[in-house]
Amino acid sequence: MNPVQITALISERFGDRLTGMFAEDKHPRVHIPVEHWRSLAEFLRHHSALSFDWLANLSALDYVADNHACVVYDLWSYDRRHSFAVKVSAPRSAAVFPSVCDLWPAANWHEREAFDLMGFDFTGHPDLRRILMADDWEGHPLRKDYVFPREYQGIPCSLEPPPEETADKP
Repeated sequence: MNPVQITALISERFGDRLTGMFAEDKHPRVHIPVEHWRSLAEFLRHHSALSFDWLANLSALDYVADNHACVVYDLWSYDRRHSFAVKVSAPRSAAVFPSVCDLWPAANWHEREAFDLMGFDFTGHPDLRRILMADDWEGHPLRKDYVFPREYQGIPCSLEPPPEETADKP
């Protein structure tokens, strides 16, 4: 199926719940609020005409100015030889998404990375814990409002001098 046909099939079932459809974009996708994501994910995985059996990528996005968080799921079907994406939105203050590890096992580490670096929670994830940062690291370094620490356990994290050292210099 091509992206226009995929979008039409999704729209038949979820049209009133979609917030955007971009079938002819360079990155064909639909947009959906987080509360409808799980049912759409199951539809994409199990519908015989779609059969999206592989999660190629999961990207976490922080729209701080718009006060919402998004996860983009790039899907591929080995059986049908087509691809498509879904952009799922949630309020930034409650960036909680249902896990899709049971549908696409590759989501396991992708979701852990989004949790670690962005602070997004994935309910139902079998082992949601940090994957890149130290267990005692504070905050989520890819959030747009993250303030990078000057040091971690006595180790400098920045070569820039502290603000008080540069205050007297012209």
